[in-house]
Amino acid sequence: MESESDTSSGYVQSLARGLMVIRAFNEANPEMTLSEVARATDLSRAATRRFLHTLVGLGYVWTDGRVFALTPRVLELGFAYLSSVSLPEIAQPHLEHLVSEVHESASVSVLDGTDIVYVARVPTSRIMTVSINIGTRFPAYATSMGRVLLADLPEDKLHAHLDEVDLTPLGPHTITTRAELVEELARIREQGYALVDQELEAGLRSIAAPVRDRYGRVVAAANISSHASRTTPEIARTELLPPLLETTRRIAADLAVSPQSRAVVR
Repeated sequence: MESESDTSSGYVQSLARGLMVIRAFNEANPEMTLSEVARATDLSRAATRRFLHTLVGLGYVWTDGRVFALTPRVLELGFAYLSSVSLPEIAQPHLEHLVSEVHESASVSVLDGTDIVYVARVPTSRIMTVSINIGTRFPAYATSMGRVLLADLPEDKLHAHLDEVDLTPLGPHTITTRAELVEELARIREQGYALVDQELEAGLRSIAAPVRDRYGRVVAAANISSHASRTTPEIARTELLPPLLETTRRIAADLAVSPQSRAVVR
């Protein structure tokens, strides 16, 4: 359903639908027929056909006449973002130093709608059932980085965000009530970090802290993730949190002096 802002004179519906078609392809559905794309986007077959063949003509989609798939050219869209901001480039060496110190995976993400999006990452071992790469998205409410980012939102924006979220249980300990989540976000806001224990996936424990710009605004979050069998909550707080906080401080310091310190616009 279109919102009021969607129908304003500045809104280009065909562009929005074209991007919707691109986003329909993912790890679970790397190749789809026209009918499958139409079902995934809730567009008519005729409209889906037009968008797909336009994307084929532009080189963003490939087809053998029956199935369609994205081409590497779509990476240009993400590269335009990454090359226009300084955050991923600045964060990467700091994450590498952090990982060499704690021997666990570390990442940086930003908030995009109701999801977090990974913009920098240094893995040590695969601890989730899905691979995490640059551009991977997870629901913000169930992640340590997402909660750090949500905790910084003004109250009206936070409640508007939560209005759009279905608090579905994703792991054995996922918070699934709005009141409990709001209470947890208040705690995170006060203590300055978030610890999430097997809420996104069983066995995954992570701790996150905010990355601030030169004006003190939270523009990103960094985390350390580990398997629950290796890291207790107490170990996360006493051994992982101090180097994580130092890492976010260093990233923030570099952002503050970067000529491209517009880093992220929420």
